[in-house]
Amino acid sequence: MSSPSLTHFLQDHWRDGLEISLIWLALYQTWRRLRDSRGIHIVTGVAIGTVSILLLSEVLHLPALDWLLRNISALGLFTLVVIFQPELRRAAARLGNKGLFRNPQHNRETVEVVSELTFELANRELGALIAIERDVPLHAWVESGVEIDGQLSTELVVSIFHPKTPLHDGGLVIRDERLLAGACIFPVTDRTDLDRNLGLRHRAGLGLTEETDAVVIVVSEETGEVSLCKGGEMERDFDPETFRKRLQELLSSTEDDTAK
Repeated sequence: MSSPSLTHFLQDHWRDGLEISLIWLALYQTWRRLRDSRGIHIVTGVAIGTVSILLLSEVLHLPALDWLLRNISALGLFTLVVIFQPELRRAAARLGNKGLFRNPQHNRETVEVVSELTFELANRELGALIAIERDVPLHAWVESGVEIDGQLSTELVVSIFHPKTPLHDGGLVIRDERLLAGACIFPVTDRTDLDRNLGLRHRAGLGLTEETDAVVIVVSEETGEVSLCKGGEMERDFDPETFRKRLQELLSSTEDDTAK
C-alpha cells in the first residue's frame, strides 16, 4: 500500500481502529478483574456455546435459531448483572467512595503503637482483624459494629480481642489515633484462588481491601502469624521490624494507590 493510500485509509478508518481498541481494552480489563470469580466459568461456557450455535446457524442456514439468539441479548446482559453482582457492587463502591484528598500522613508514633499491639496479639496468639481507614470512609462497616471511640492503645486492643470479651469476634476499625468501633462485619472476598488454610479473618481482610483503600492487619489465632492486606492482596511472614517498615510504607501519603 502506497503512502498516499495509507494516509487516506487511516483518515477514513481511524475511528474504527479507535473503537476496536477501546472495546478490546474494556473486554480485557473486565476479564482480568473477573477471571478469579466464581461466575466467570459460567459466562465462559455460555459464551462458547452461544458462538458455536451462531456459527452453526450461519453454516446450516437456520434463520429462526439465529434470530432467537440475537434477540435474547438483553436477557444475557441481565444475567451477567445477576452473576457478577458482588463484583459490580465493589466497583461501584470504589468509584463512589474515592477520596478527593489524601488524609495527613500517619505519624510514626501511630505506626509504632499499631506495630507493638499487633505483635503483642501475635505473641499471645489472639486472633485479630484490624482495619486502618485511609481515604475511603469506612462508615458502613463501622455502623455494623459496636461504637468504641477510644484512644488507640495496646492494652485496649488486646483486651478487645481476648476470646472472653464480647467484641473479640469481628473487625476493629482505626481512624488516625482513634478506635472507632469493634465487632464490625467486613465483606468476605469471593476469590477462588486462595490458600485453603486461610480462615474467615483473612478472607474478610481481603474483602474489605477489595472495596476500599484501607490497610487491614490480620493475626492468626492458630499460629500467631501476622498478615497485611491492601488492594485485594495479602503479604505475610513478617517480623516486628519488617512489619513496622511495611506498615509505614502502606500508610504513607507518598505511596501510589493503584487499583488491582
